[in-house]
Amino acid sequence: MNQTPIIAIRGAGDLATGIAMRLYRAGLRRIIMLETGHPLAVRRTVAFSEAVYHGEVQVEGVSAVFTENMEEAAAAWDKDAIAILCDPCLLKLDEIKPEILIDAIIAKKNLGTEIHMAPLVIGLGPGFTAGENVHKVIETKRGHHMSRVIHEGAAEPNTGIPGSVKGFTVERVYWAENGGVFNTTFDIGDEISEGETLGDVDGTPVVAKISGVIRGLLRNGTPVRKRTKLGDIDPRATKTYCGEVSDKALSIGGGVLEAVCAHIFSKD
Repeated sequence: MNQTPIIAIRGAGDLATGIAMRLYRAGLRRIIMLETGHPLAVRRTVAFSEAVYHGEVQVEGVSAVFTENMEEAAAAWDKDAIAILCDPCLLKLDEIKPEILIDAIIAKKNLGTEIHMAPLVIGLGPGFTAGENVHKVIETKRGHHMSRVIHEGAAEPNTGIPGSVKGFTVERVYWAENGGVFNTTFDIGDEISEGETLGDVDGTPVVAKISGVIRGLLRNGTPVRKRTKLGDIDPRATKTYCGEVSDKALSIGGGVLEAVCAHIFSKD
């Protein structure tokens, strides 16, 4: 049986999935990812959160299995799979007893993670301060310092502007202007041209501002709130990227792996 430390990850969206992949491939395979009952990841083809809807999913050949409790999570680990558990408020943390807790929700603020919750607590991006509410912070902002481990202090503040891809920032990402039900006839991997209607929220059209390949998209019929992220268009237009963990996710995962290994190997 794999006796590596139990690692709990808050969130199982595409960035969290990249972190889990880094840890898993390094041999740290007792991973449990804590999600909501209705995940809203837009890059669904590379997000382990989809196991909540489908029971089991694979990303780049690695399996994640939806579980109801720790007994089922242990069974998933025995099968070399990552466990997914619905526990957004960390109510089952005493039962999980993680050695390492990673907050990978990327909410740009702290949604309840505290430094005493595990021997090593890591926060990603804005909302966390190393030495106060977590032990380590990983920088998530694109640029020279992305993925560095911060041992004291906070990450760069949130600018609200997505990272640039081929010179496009806010033009490539789409949020709901109002609450309602998101409708679309497109799917991830489809090509779309500037000016086409990506979908609508209760009749309010969402118009593509650039041409490219749809890399992230909520499923048709999803209820959303105002400012819910609906999807993103990749101007590089490479369809294979839709099935691969992103460069940013793997890079941040490398920073997390550094912090985790330093913790493990520094112990007596």
